[in-house]
Amino acid sequence: MLVRVNASAVLGVSAIGVDVEVDVTVGMPAFHLVGLAGGALQEAKVRVLAAVRNIGVKLPEKRIVVNLAPADLRKDGTTFDLPIAVALLAACGEVPPQAVDHVHFSGELSLSGELKPVRGVLPQAIHARASGARALVVPSENAREAAVVEGLAVHPARHFGEVVAWARGQGELPPFVPGGAAAEPPTPLDLADVAGQEHAKRALEIAAAGAHNLLLFGSPGSGKTMLARRLPGILPPLTFDEALEATVVHSVAGLTRDRGLVAERPFRAPHHSVSDSGLVGGGSVPRPGEVSLAHHGVLFLDELPEFKRHVLDALRQPAEDGEVCIVRGNRAVSFPAHFMLVAAMNPCPCGFQGDPRRACRCTAHELTRYRRRISGPLLDRIDLHVDVPPVRCDLLASGPQGEASCAVRARVGRAREAQASRAGRRGPVPNARLRGPALRRAAVLDDAGRRVLALAVERVGLSARAHDRILRVARTIADLEGAEAVRAVHVAEAVQYRALDRSA
Repeated sequence: MLVRVNASAVLGVSAIGVDVEVDVTVGMPAFHLVGLAGGALQEAKVRVLAAVRNIGVKLPEKRIVVNLAPADLRKDGTTFDLPIAVALLAACGEVPPQAVDHVHFSGELSLSGELKPVRGVLPQAIHARASGARALVVPSENAREAAVVEGLAVHPARHFGEVVAWARGQGELPPFVPGGAAAEPPTPLDLADVAGQEHAKRALEIAAAGAHNLLLFGSPGSGKTMLARRLPGILPPLTFDEALEATVVHSVAGLTRDRGLVAERPFRAPHHSVSDSGLVGGGSVPRPGEVSLAHHGVLFLDELPEFKRHVLDALRQPAEDGEVCIVRGNRAVSFPAHFMLVAAMNPCPCGFQGDPRRACRCTAHELTRYRRRISGPLLDRIDLHVDVPPVRCDLLASGPQGEASCAVRARVGRAREAQASRAGRRGPVPNARLRGPALRRAAVLDDAGRRVLALAVERVGLSARAHDRILRVARTIADLEGAEAVRAVHVAEAVQYRALDRSA
């Protein structure tokens, strides 16, 4: 008997429909799995047969052929265990075939029949609804993320026996109803906790308002990491579309179990020993890297020169295009990567160059080698370079007296609204993503502003990319003031945030 059950394979951040076809016929007893299955999937027949046996079902001594169509698409992972097992029982007459019609299945089976969570359930749920499925059966740990998709009944199960009883009409598998069990997002760190550093706080506000990349450099203990970790607290809340996009990436990475939509903007801070595939994504089965996990959020690289040079250079294309394209053999997958790059570094190897309290011990050769760990093209893609000097002792003793994050966030929100209003029907586009004619229309300079910018480019020797980045930052400064036009004072302040260009 031939039975077909619906499933899907995750490719990048989207799912592609896969028909799990099982044919049970008279012949030499065997179990054949075809359809370009990967290593973990080839092992599924062992898990499926053990799970079926351990729920008390005896399979007939017949020839079993399982085909995963389309056969030219490589399938990987353990998400096909459950649909293969359900199709097998339906083909053997243990489950009515009509009970699993237009139902999608996803889940890994243990030998005892317990259902284990899998990656990428959210894109599978999106595909199931788009294909007209009436229900989706998933492991209980994946139910909350699948229930994000409206208009689709999600049936969570803890054991394969529950699924079989439900299909036979002998048991209930109630649809998941989102409730209040989801954990509340942690309270963001407050900018008011940072003593002093008003110049760096201003730069942080500008970066948040325009989604600009930011580099903080200064002596050890001056507060660079403290400032960076408070950036999510002044960013505007995620829109539903942004939250859905971020959750899909986290689902593919297996980070959304027992969670629904991502509630707060991601903040990713990989260690400097991260590999290039760990940072931008990759692997034999392409997975999203840290730049994609930071989609619509912040990617923080502390001690920037300690990262490997080739790893940092791999950031250049994602930082510019907002997307990572990974090619493996005959497959190409894309992961979104619209992130704010925030980096921190010391000014020299010992960390005390320019520190009024301690003398720098580094030689000119050591300083040059240290700075060369960061390529010029990457530095050119960072909009704001901000010096973070040591905090005076009297400011530390008086305690935090700065402005609270909620007040800064309100100003950032108004600036983002102005940017969205300029974008019109195309949707909100932060100033950092403005290109070509759109940038020229948004940042029209008066004569004084053009003179200031031309003088800066001539004296500092800025590249064309740095020229445009100054324009974008100046537009953001004007938005924070509520100004329609970009004036010379806005351009002058934007030029001040190219500190490393001036010191080159």
